[in-house]
Amino acid sequence: MDPHTPEPAPEIDTSVPHNARIWNYWLGGKDNYAVDREMGEQIRSFFPEIVDNARADREFLVRAVTHLTRDKGVRQFLDVGTGLPTIDNTHDVAQSAAPDARVVYVDNDPLVLVHARALLVGTDEGVTDYVDADLRDPDAILQAAAASLDFSRPVALILLGVVNFVEDDAEVRSIMDRLLGALAPGSYLVVSHPTDDLDAERAHQVAAAWNERGTPKLTVRSAAGIASLFDGLELMEPGVVSCSLWRPEGTPMGTIGPVAEYGGVARKP
Repeated sequence: MDPHTPEPAPEIDTSVPHNARIWNYWLGGKDNYAVDREMGEQIRSFFPEIVDNARADREFLVRAVTHLTRDKGVRQFLDVGTGLPTIDNTHDVAQSAAPDARVVYVDNDPLVLVHARALLVGTDEGVTDYVDADLRDPDAILQAAAASLDFSRPVALILLGVVNFVEDDAEVRSIMDRLLGALAPGSYLVVSHPTDDLDAERAHQVAAAWNERGTPKLTVRSAAGIASLFDGLELMEPGVVSCSLWRPEGTPMGTIGPVAEYGGVARKP
């Protein structure tokens, strides 16, 4: 994206709640509308832990990116379904540990597109770029990201809270295979996903409430189903667990108990 070329203003439907904006609301952001806050409060009324889910997911991102940058030497990140910028975005975390880190964000939400310039502010030594694309079109993602990332070297593929918007398991597997297949050995996969393992009834109640009005449609999966996303990879300890329990030492926002958002990190052999 040429930062000097003005982008046409995308059309934003403020009559329909959108996941990225609701997540932004739960995290204390301001980039949301009344319809998003209404839906966010509706879900919170019968599932108050949802705010902890959002916080735990963000803390998981911070810990995973810090570990991969500082301890594993990863310098390239492909963050698909990035959502709206709040605090501790991927490039903030990666480039604070390694100023030369290269980060490409991918999203298809028009409001995220409005904020693309904010996402593009990184270090002079590194690269921070934005791609307007959909997870369901992995070839478009890879083609655009190749302008900033070197796929002959390891890349950390980050899929936080986005695979759950693809309902069909076979389609998920096809997308994952295409994206992972393009990455060099020594690359990593970071995934978080809502689960029904802790409280199936309420998890599906949240999904039903969301799917009645929200977009895109939400799917929850079992811990086993989430673990299957890492098939063929070397899953790092402690495996697929509640995001709040993945290497929780040093959590900046305080201790959060188990949440219905599971995460894991794995290496491509």
